[in-house]
Amino acid sequence: MLATDRCGRNRERDTRTVPRIADMNPRARLLLLSLALAAPPVALAAPAQYALDPVHTRVLFAIDHAGFSKALGTVSGSEGSLRFDPDDWQAARLDVTVPLTRLDLGDAKWNQAVLARNLLDGERFPQAHFVSTRIEAIDAQHAKVFGTLTLHGVAQEVVLDVVLNQLKRHPLPPFHRTAGFSATTTISRAAFGIDAWKSVIGDEVQLRIEAEAIRQGKADDDNDTPPPASSAAPAKEDTP
Repeated sequence: MLATDRCGRNRERDTRTVPRIADMNPRARLLLLSLALAAPPVALAAPAQYALDPVHTRVLFAIDHAGFSKALGTVSGSEGSLRFDPDDWQAARLDVTVPLTRLDLGDAKWNQAVLARNLLDGERFPQAHFVSTRIEAIDAQHAKVFGTLTLHGVAQEVVLDVVLNQLKRHPLPPFHRTAGFSATTTISRAAFGIDAWKSVIGDEVQLRIEAEAIRQGKADDDNDTPPPASSAAPAKEDTP
């Protein structure tokens, strides 16, 4: 089609238009949708990978002793992996192994009795194993961690009430980025087939976990050397 511009010259008017999706025939729309679905997804940053620090990870347990007191014990040396992003608790995953043969009730004979066959049976079941299955965030520092605890050869669901204490670069060499957590839960020993000595040992076992996890690899804000000390820093105090 010809049109006249302001100078009186004839020019061809471009009557072509970009086709709209609604104007396309069904086959063309289907082809366009297929191409869109085939496009590679946008890459998202994966949660950081951490390894539990067995030196600074400990399980504390408390159980009734014939109604007179709460027997207290600890298990040290737990190992495992943690995938964690503080901005996305639901993407976290925890896998922990607890060496029951390292439990300590403060007395060698008591330790031996608890690890005997009629209780924990440490010879056949030397470890407890916990794997998270889902996580419900409560706020930036609190969450409920659901998972499967395998103890004494029996697997049961356990829910941990978890607190994120801190996530930052550790102040001591080698200055790795470290996450610190506290967690609590209560389990029934009978639910795991540990039901001997009912008249002396309570069924309810209260658990408290203190854990530190070290980031694997190097975070963007990690440094190999500590930050310079402030000139206004107070003088170092003597160690008590």
